[in-house]
Amino acid sequence: MARPRTPLLSRERIVAAALRLIDDEGLDALSTRRLATELSVSGPSLYNHFATKDDLLDAVVDSVIGEVDLSMFKAAGTPWPEALRDWARSYRAALAAHPNIVPVLAQGPGRRPNALRLADAVFGHLVESGWPRGQATRIGALMRYFVTGSALASFAAGFPADAEVYDAADYPHLGEAHRLAGHRGAVDEGAFETGLEALLDGLALRYARFAERP
Repeated sequence: MARPRTPLLSRERIVAAALRLIDDEGLDALSTRRLATELSVSGPSLYNHFATKDDLLDAVVDSVIGEVDLSMFKAAGTPWPEALRDWARSYRAALAAHPNIVPVLAQGPGRRPNALRLADAVFGHLVESGWPRGQATRIGALMRYFVTGSALASFAAGFPADAEVYDAADYPHLGEAHRLAGHRGAVDEGAFETGLEALLDGLALRYARFAERP
């Protein structure tokens, strides 16, 4: 029997194609018709794997979350600041690779398995490290806000490269702002690292106060 020309349809293949489409053209490009065309299948066949577009988006988001390294939380004895630092960098890298999906991802874990595993790993490690449960919850939320916010858009790219925009009479301190977009990587990465270290330093002071309590 001859093999089919098109690989058999699967959830994994659908999710991968949907993510490529979102990466290339944005969330608005994703539709059942367009995705079926990309996969060379009929539209109704997609519904054998995903009941709705929202179900598919959840799976796409969860596949991105699945790229985040959580091994630092499984290593015995890893100090919580080191674990949070390594995790935040991996989390940001995953989101930076797929920026168009971040607005959906930022809504929270929902029922997504990888997202719930991530939340469980962060919370569990913080509690095991001595943080009160309420504080561990707030820290998990804080870190998610920080990482997803940093991945939503480029700060540096938001400044026009036209020097004439920054009239010294109106913006006396922005004489070099037109150069920011040309150094987007360094500016945005530096801002993330500065913010991450500031957060961890502040949390370390807070942790010390909890440790001093009888």
